[in-house]
Amino acid sequence: MISVRDLVKDHGTLRVLDGISLDVRAGEVAVILGPSGGGKSTFLRCLNGLERFQGGAITIGDVRLTPELDERLYDRLLTQVRRRVGMVFQQFHLFPHRTALENVMEGPRHVLGLGRDEAEARARRLLDRVGLSDKLDARPRQLSGGQQQRVAIARTLAMQPEVILFDEPTSSLDPRMTSEVLAVIADLARDGQTMIVVTHAIPFARQVAHTVHVFGHGRLIESGPPERIFGGPVSEATRQFLAEAEAA
Repeated sequence: MISVRDLVKDHGTLRVLDGISLDVRAGEVAVILGPSGGGKSTFLRCLNGLERFQGGAITIGDVRLTPELDERLYDRLLTQVRRRVGMVFQQFHLFPHRTALENVMEGPRHVLGLGRDEAEARARRLLDRVGLSDKLDARPRQLSGGQQQRVAIARTLAMQPEVILFDEPTSSLDPRMTSEVLAVIADLARDGQTMIVVTHAIPFARQVAHTVHVFGHGRLIESGPPERIFGGPVSEATRQFLAEAEAA
């Protein structure tokens, strides 16, 4: 589903991603861990085209992005990528003047061109799936942080993406709200949704991930199934990160 080869991203003179290569299969839950500043969020932003990169290649399905593409072709390919790849951010980015139902309907109506009835039926079904069928008419200010994030997940699902990227979706939530959101992501995993999740939630990674990738200083330190990464990491940097995470 996703193949990344030798990905390089620079911010000015700072190299943020330094030759990242990894693959994500269809139906796989890939979790990315690592200390802050290691390039995890930038990696996701490169995958969905929010940031252009300076080296390497990203292939999603049959669409291949490279830095050498001219602007017009890159933008055309990027439109295809964004139809396939959804993203859930740390902040919820809901329209404050619209209800939960209207927020979820927005993309299907104005991007996919669905009629109002079809878009509304899809939105109602997805809000029910994330446990918010009783909040259809609530505006964001009337919802908790966890509820807003679940609306954001429903909004992403409404576009029927092949892949969903989660950028630390629980970082601004308290423990109870965190568990609500992670339960929704775990449910998507059971249904075979392809996902890449950047998170600091180690128990979640242990339970849900098929593959864990550990980033540090813009590099991929090591990858493997969760039982190996958490039970017997090869890298000293991984061992140090996990020890610090468990002590926090």
